[in-house]
Amino acid sequence: ARRRGVGRALAAGVDGALTGIPLTAWSHGNHPGAAALAAQTGYRSVRELWLMRRPAGEPVTVPTPTRSYRVRSFRPGADDVAFLAINAEAFAHHPEQGGLDARGLAERTAQEWFDPTGFLVAEPPFGDGLAGFHWTKIHPAPAGGAPVGEVYVIGVAPSAQGTGLGRHLLAAGLDHLHRRGVGEVVLYVEADNTPAVRLYEAFGFTHAARDTDVMYAR
Repeated sequence: ARRRGVGRALAAGVDGALTGIPLTAWSHGNHPGAAALAAQTGYRSVRELWLMRRPAGEPVTVPTPTRSYRVRSFRPGADDVAFLAINAEAFAHHPEQGGLDARGLAERTAQEWFDPTGFLVAEPPFGDGLAGFHWTKIHPAPAGGAPVGEVYVIGVAPSAQGTGLGRHLLAAGLDHLHRRGVGEVVLYVEADNTPAVRLYEAFGFTHAARDTDVMYAR
């Protein structure tokens, strides 16, 4: 149905139904046809989300942070408040993750895939609360393949940034996934988050152009 005006007709239908409302639309895979349609209908690119990949078989060295953090598994219920507080700090400007609340956390931890042993949290050397976390996820194995691991979400409190905790948590999570026998590890990251992209690249993650999702807005 490409090149038959279907996309333009759908866009016009949405415009007619939602007049006066700011609109956004995702293009999964950064397809050139979507870019052309966006240009024709007055949309502009406002956000890029990268999918990065890493072979799980590559060795992982867990670096030591400059402070004595204690890394352990998340305790559902007991850690909820502390996690939500640090998540809000770490993702204060993130359009989705920063808005996670108690209900949303309960929904995620109730999912069949949730495993608290793969949800790593770091306690600060002094004081209460948490200094950082790395929540991993394992996707079921495709036919004839190995399970796929995911850096589901990783965050560090502003007060702990620059101490090496982020690298430590990332490596610890990758080591956990390696021990669980996953064949590949994936993650999603904002394309303009240069520090995070560089960190992931340092740990062997790569990005291909086809693994780009683009948000358009008008």
